[in-house]
Amino acid sequence: MDVAQPITYSPAYTLVPTYECFNRCSYCNFRVQPGTDYWLTLEQAKRKLNTIKAIEVLILSGEVHPQSPRRPHWLQRIYELCQLAIADGFLPHTNAGPLSFEEMQQLREVNVSMGLMLEQLTPSLLDSVHRHAPSKYPKIRLQQLHWAGQLQIPFTTGLLLGIGETEADWEETLVEIATLHQQYGHIQEVILQPHQPGEHQSFTGRACDDATLLKAVGLARRILPTDIIIQIPPNLVQSSEMLIACLDAGARDLGGIGPLDEVNPTYPHHTLKTLASLLESHSYTLTPRLPLYPQYDGWLPPTLQKKVQPWRARLAAVGKND
Repeated sequence: MDVAQPITYSPAYTLVPTYECFNRCSYCNFRVQPGTDYWLTLEQAKRKLNTIKAIEVLILSGEVHPQSPRRPHWLQRIYELCQLAIADGFLPHTNAGPLSFEEMQQLREVNVSMGLMLEQLTPSLLDSVHRHAPSKYPKIRLQQLHWAGQLQIPFTTGLLLGIGETEADWEETLVEIATLHQQYGHIQEVILQPHQPGEHQSFTGRACDDATLLKAVGLARRILPTDIIIQIPPNLVQSSEMLIACLDAGARDLGGIGPLDEVNPTYPHHTLKTLASLLESHSYTLTPRLPLYPQYDGWLPPTLQKKVQPWRARLAAVGKND
């Protein structure tokens, strides 16, 4: 009897320190204007965490300008939210835009993994969707991946598809990710995120169709080392048939699944029951994972390693009982 191929996901909950962001990417449905948003307090975060069932707490933030006098307070709030998540038994993963080396070094102490989307390395997007987004300069984002490797931070990155790039741009970005991983060995996952129009964006481009996503999955699987997992967000795939086609082409992870997709709130997550049933009918099995892949456990500070091991044991026990 054939064994079903596992397809992983992270049981996750998102905390947003602030939606304010000094970038103005024209496809964004997340940001608000700086100075117009409250910052999440520790008391508010505590109340949220007391009500959830998750493993990963994703700290997902808009960006405070690096030269802003509020930047140190912003970073401290992110650090404290990570500490709070750890104290409550969760595993934090932070994606807060480009950080300095020192900021990454600080957050490494309270995160089991971190992430930053490269999106696309082509500078042509600086004349269109990234015209008003200073932190989307390719060199700035590539520097982040280099620093993550130097600091031994297990890292997630990815491509945003359908924002005006070409297939040659995909290849350039994927080759750069593969090269960095060969140097440092730190890229856990590459997300292939198809652009789907939201209610608040100014970008008038079309949705990224499923055929484009499938082509990108095939290219990524050919270019990336086999130990980098390809992730696709199922709520942004337009049909169940194409979701299965992407898995058949080499995608193996569905990302963080929780109550709300903060980046794409127009597109709610599927229920786990729905996803599990769909996958089972095609000889796949939906399997929970940690936001840290096992081969990176030894990279963590000892205090975080102690937090990870009980989760590993718990998931292993669940697997044995299935």
